[in-house]
Amino acid sequence: MPGLLAVFGYGLITALATGLGALPFAVVRRVSAQTVAYANALASGLMLGASFGLVAEGTVLGNWQTVIGAVIGVTFILVTQILLKRHNVEFGRIRGAGARRMVLMLVVMTVHSFAEGVAVGVSFGGGMSLAVVIVVAIAVHNVPEGLAITAVLRPQGTSVLACAGWSIVSSLPQPIMAVPAFLLVEAFQSILPYGIGFAAGAMVFMVLVELLPEAYGQGRRPRVAVLVSATLLAMMLFQQYL
Repeated sequence: MPGLLAVFGYGLITALATGLGALPFAVVRRVSAQTVAYANALASGLMLGASFGLVAEGTVLGNWQTVIGAVIGVTFILVTQILLKRHNVEFGRIRGAGARRMVLMLVVMTVHSFAEGVAVGVSFGGGMSLAVVIVVAIAVHNVPEGLAITAVLRPQGTSVLACAGWSIVSSLPQPIMAVPAFLLVEAFQSILPYGIGFAAGAMVFMVLVELLPEAYGQGRRPRVAVLVSATLLAMMLFQQYL
């Protein structure tokens, strides 16, 4: 049986993997309006693909629990949006709509990480072999999530290193939640579908209300549609065969 420090350490590995998603943007030097559009399209496809995978996973654990979680997730992001619009939000040197979108993206992904942290902790209840498989799967899955975060932050002028740092920060709930989930496996198993549904609903709402309108407004619509479709399909296949 692993110790609490080991469980936390495995959860930390999954969080650190998220930072790797920023690496492809190290070669992107010029950030034009179309770059912003296609980056948002990329993030949209990745997040929609991840959301569909979460719904499929959640419904196995509990159909109506997942649906309730999704409704709560949409409501949470809607309320967060309203609150952010009422304040002059700043993110580094960025202000206004761009800063709100960056904050909202980090909020969505951070909330999503809570469910993944619970999954890591619960997996240790099934033995070390199962836990290692789940940890590796979530770590690999976190790389495109870091890519989605960077796709929103980088075009706003955030450095690649900062994008990697924020990506890791958004995943820190994973090691934090892994420990109590490990200690209270049965209790956390019952709430996991709610958390999965919450994350899926929040991400879909973020894509439809924030990212896609921005992408279609600044980029060529056919190219945006193709990029969203291609990355959505790639993310779904990635999760299917992971």
